[in-house]
Amino acid sequence: MSARTIKVDYLARVEGEGALHIKIKGGRVAGVQLQIWEPPRFFEAFLRGRYFTEAPDITARICGICPVAYQMSAVQAMEEALKVKVEGPLRALRRLLYCGEWIESHALHLFMLHAPDFLGYDDSLQMAQDHPDLVKMGLQLKKVGNEVVALLGGREIHPINVRVGGFYRVPSQKELAPLAERLKWARDAARQTVAWVAGFPFPDYEADYEFVALRHPEEYPLNEGRLVSNRGLDIQVRDYERHFQEEHVPYTHALHSTLKTRGHGRGPYLVGPLARYNLNFDRLSPLAREAAQQTGLGPECRNPFKSIIIRAVEILYAVDEALRLIEAYEMPAEPAVPAAPRAGVGYGCTEAPRGILYHRYHLDERGLIQEAKIVPPTSQNQMSMESDLRQFVTGHLDLPQEQLTWQCEQMIRNYDPCISCATHFLNLHLDRE
Repeated sequence: MSARTIKVDYLARVEGEGALHIKIKGGRVAGVQLQIWEPPRFFEAFLRGRYFTEAPDITARICGICPVAYQMSAVQAMEEALKVKVEGPLRALRRLLYCGEWIESHALHLFMLHAPDFLGYDDSLQMAQDHPDLVKMGLQLKKVGNEVVALLGGREIHPINVRVGGFYRVPSQKELAPLAERLKWARDAARQTVAWVAGFPFPDYEADYEFVALRHPEEYPLNEGRLVSNRGLDIQVRDYERHFQEEHVPYTHALHSTLKTRGHGRGPYLVGPLARYNLNFDRLSPLAREAAQQTGLGPECRNPFKSIIIRAVEILYAVDEALRLIEAYEMPAEPAVPAAPRAGVGYGCTEAPRGILYHRYHLDERGLIQEAKIVPPTSQNQMSMESDLRQFVTGHLDLPQEQLTWQCEQMIRNYDPCISCATHFLNLHLDRE
C-alpha cells in the first residue's frame, strides 16, 4: 500500500478555510471531501425580531462584493409578503444597480483571481508585471461597476439607498449622463476582455450538469423569473423548498444544497454563469451573443474552465444592458412605493454573480421578522464542485503531482465560490492504497 499526499498550504484568491481530501484505491478515486471551515455567520438569527425595513441593510453586510444580490432578494421577498409591486422606472433602476454589481464582481474575479490560473502566475501582482495594461483595464472595469453601485446605492460597499418598495432617493437623468459615458468605454473594454480570455488554454473536460437558473420571458435573468433547469424543472420561486433541500454533512461547516427528486432523493446541481448561459443564451443582448459566438461558443457550454469566457460575456451584457436602461430612463414621481406592515410569507430569488440566491421571510402583523432563511450560491454548488473534482482527478491521475494540484485549485476557482482580498487555506490530500 502506498500513500500520496498533495498539500496546498495557501489556496489564494478564494475566501474561506478548507481542506480537500481525495482517497484513491486501486487506481480509482474512492472518495472526495471538500471541507469548508468558514465560521457560522448567524444572519438568519440576527434578522429575527427585526422590522421588515431593516432586512436590506442587514443582509447587505453578508457580502462586501455582492451586497446588491442580498438586498434585492431580501426586498423582493418582503414586497411579496407585503403585497407591494415595484414596476416601471423603479424596477429599471434596480436592474441597473444589479448590472453594476455584476460588472464589478465579474471583473474582480476574472482579472484578479482567475486569469492568473490560465497564464501560469501565482497571483495578479505577478501577472501585472507582464500584462500591466490588461490588469489596469480590469481594475477600470471594476471601478465602473463600483460607480454604478455608488450612484444608485449610496456607496460602493454595503449600499444604503435600497429600501422595501424602491429607493430612498433616485437619480436624475443628468446624474446618469456621466455614467453612460464611462459605460461606453467599458463596453469596448468588455469586448476586448471576451476576446482575450477566449485565447486561454482550457483543459479538455466536460460534465453532465443539471443547470439551474432563473429564466424570464424577455430578459437575461438578474432580478426576476421562474426557476428552471435543463432537466425539466420549471417552478415559481415560492416553490423552491419543495424541490431543494439543505443538508449537513459531517466533514464541512457549509451546508450541501441538493435537488430532492434526483438520484436517491438527492442530487447535485449547478448555479452561476455557466447555468445562466446554458439556460438563457437566447436572452443575451445581440452584442453579447455575437461576442460569445465569435469565441467559438454556441448556445451550450459544459466545460467549467470556460466559465471565465462566460463571465466576460456577462460583463459585456451587463454593460450593454446598463446603457440601455440609462437611455430609456425617466425619473419616477416618487422614490418608493408605500409598504405597510402586515402578516405574511415572502419569497425572493435573484441571480448573484455566482448564481441564484434564495430568501424566505415570515412576518407578523406588526411587520416583524419571525423567521428568515437564506440559501447562498456557494452551498448550492458544493456538491457539484466535489463531483467535478472526482471526475477530473479520475481522468488525470497520470498528471505530475504539482500539475494535478494546480488544476484542482483551478477547478475550485472556476466556481468563484467566494471573493476575498485575504488568503486562506486548502489542504489537498491524496491517499493511495
